[in-house]
This record gives sequence, structure tokens and C-alpha cells, in this order.
Amino acid sequence: MSDPLLAGHLTLAIFLIVLVKVVVAFAFLMVSVMLMIWFERKVISDMQNRIGPNRAGPFGLLQTLADGIKLFFKEDLIPDQADRFVFKLAPYLSLIPALLVFMVVPFGRTVTVAHHSVELVVANPPMGILFVLVVSSVAVYGTMLAGWSSGSKYPLLGSIRGSAQMISYEAAMGLSLAAVLLNSGSLSTWDIVGYQAGRLSAKAQSGENFLSKILHDVGHYIPHWNVFTLLFVPFVIFFIASTAELNRPPFDLVEGEQEIVGGFHTEYTSLRFALFFLAEFMNTITMSAIIVTLFFGGPNGPIPPIGPRWIWPILWFLGKTIVFLYIQVWIRASLPRLRYDQLMSLGWKYLIPLSLVWLLIIAGRQIGVGDEMVVIGFALVFGLGMVRSVFVGDRDRDQELGKEKV
Repeated sequence: MSDPLLAGHLTLAIFLIVLVKVVVAFAFLMVSVMLMIWFERKVISDMQNRIGPNRAGPFGLLQTLADGIKLFFKEDLIPDQADRFVFKLAPYLSLIPALLVFMVVPFGRTVTVAHHSVELVVANPPMGILFVLVVSSVAVYGTMLAGWSSGSKYPLLGSIRGSAQMISYEAAMGLSLAAVLLNSGSLSTWDIVGYQAGRLSAKAQSGENFLSKILHDVGHYIPHWNVFTLLFVPFVIFFIASTAELNRPPFDLVEGEQEIVGGFHTEYTSLRFALFFLAEFMNTITMSAIIVTLFFGGPNGPIPPIGPRWIWPILWFLGKTIVFLYIQVWIRASLPRLRYDQLMSLGWKYLIPLSLVWLLIIAGRQIGVGDEMVVIGFALVFGLGMVRSVFVGDRDRDQELGKEKV
């Protein structure tokens, strides 16, 4: 009797631990979205020499809550020409993927609870990164169905733009992810974070060439994050592609107010519009957390001998994520919106070829083809050629278009 009873208690304990992690992650995301909206308004206001929210709550912290309550009590309208079922379903297809992606993000290290070792991640499947790609791809259905089901021309144009944009930049994002997986040798986000632990010198390969000696000497002070290795270029590609996937400025062609009113959610009001708003900011938070996990060591960082040891990895994870959230706001306040042809040209003509060639470089480095300096030199030459082709090619094309108009 003792064995079944013990197994039952163990199953109940595991279930309660998983339930607590789900509730904590959900509460963290909801509170983070509210603070992110306030943070974005405040930072942009400071950059534009304005005050920003300062009435609802201290420092305007409750302004987002007030806006949410206002949207909740607004009238819920459905257009006459809309497909009612799909129109109601689309906001949830945008929100649920944003919630699910955060499930596989490690936000801390292992802790001991009631003699059980608990990994501070909601779920740790062996195919974690594939889960991220699949779930993030589902979000395009929310955008496309929202515009199509509205029965209006401007939402349809916005949804077509959004689907084309997301599909275009998913290819570059997937190839940059493949470089990370090839380097770490695992599809699990937990293993990718573990691979980035320690210092660069501990992971540098022994050898007599110049680069190995530099890595061994300087690597004592540099953490072994993927961004400090040959994966710096995949990081840049992934950051640009993820910004386009999120429809954030300067890639917010889906919501071009000057051209298509409000984009795919023009006909949405009340709570359903709030769900789209919530999904946009939640996607920004989760994608920043994914970038930190893949390229910046996740919760890895030095642990000072102050306070409990388990709290420091969580603080490192939060600090890195906040830095990328600030960068997203900074970009929004600084850069103008691209033209649609520039948006598609950047994705198909430059990011995808660059990410593919860099993936081949990483693969060659893994199997020992060529010296490190040869690989680095080839990569730099290719990168400079790409940069030159971007500026010179676009300039010549614009000049030819200008002559044709004259």
C-alpha cells in the first residue's frame, strides 16, 4: 500500500509544482504587459520631450489599467458583412501563441522545493525551439483571419500585408535559429542556456593558431554567450526578423495609419481590440525573452555572495530582457516606417542569403573545415559586400525610378 500511496503523493506534488509555474508565468506576463505599455509611453515621451502618463496612479503606473477598463466597457460592434465566428475567433489566435511561446523560456536555474529539484521553466520539451517556431507561425492566422473576416477592404489589405511580411521574415529567422542549434547541438532551450554557461576561455578549442590564443587569453573575462562567438551575425538577423514578425516599427506596415486606417484590426472594438493590443505587447516581451535565451545566456550571470543564490539568475534574466525591451522602444521612437518594397527587399534579397551563407560557415566551422581566421575573413568580406550591395543597389534603383518618372 505504501508504494501506490507514495506514487500518488509524488504525482500530486509534481502536478502542484507545474500548476504553480503556469500560474506564476501567466501572472508575470499579464503584469509585464501592463508595465510594458506604461514603459513604452514614458520612454517615448522622454525622447520627445513630453510628460507621458502622470494621472492614474503614481507616475501614471495605473494608466494602462484604466485604459483596459475603458475598453472593457465599450460597446462591442460586429460589422454586417463580417463572418461572425471567424471575426470572434481571430483575436484569440493572436493572443494564445504569445502565451504559449513563454512556456519554454528558462527564467531561472534549478531550485529545490520539498526535496524536489524544480527547473524554473514552465515546460522543457526536447524540441523546445521547434515549438517556438510552430507556435509563433500560428499567429499569422490571427492577423489574416481578422482582416478577411471583417468584410472591409482596409483590414483585408492589412492582413495580406501582414501574412506576406511574417512568412517572408520567418525564413531568415529560422535559418538564424538553425545556426544556434548547430552550435549548441540541442533543440532544448534549457540545454541551449546550459551550453552558454561559463567563460569563453573554457569553451575555446585548444590550438596553436592566432585566434585560439586570443580566445584563451581574453576569454577569462568574457561570458560564453552565443553573441560573443560566430553567432553575432545570426543574432543581428534574428533581431531584425523578429522585429518584423512582431509588426513593430519600422516594420509596422500592417498598421499603416496613413494608408490603410488601422490595418487588420480596423473594425474591432472593445475587448476584442484589447486582445490584439495585449497580444502585440506580449509578443514583444516573449520575443525579447527568446533573444536573451538564444544569444545572451538566459539567466546565466555572476552570482554575488549576497542573498539567496536562486534569485540572481532570475534578476539576470529580467535585466537582459528589459534591455531589449528598451531597445525596441528606442527603435520605435527613432526610425521612420519603411516602404513596402524596402521591407520585402530586405527580407528576401539580403537577410535570407546572408543567414544561409552564415549557416554554411557555422557548419564548416563545426566539422573543422578551414582555419578560424579564414572563416572570419570570409565572413567579414561577405558582410561588407552585402552592406555595399544594400546601399549602392538601392540607390541606383531609386535613381532609375526617378528618371522614369521624369
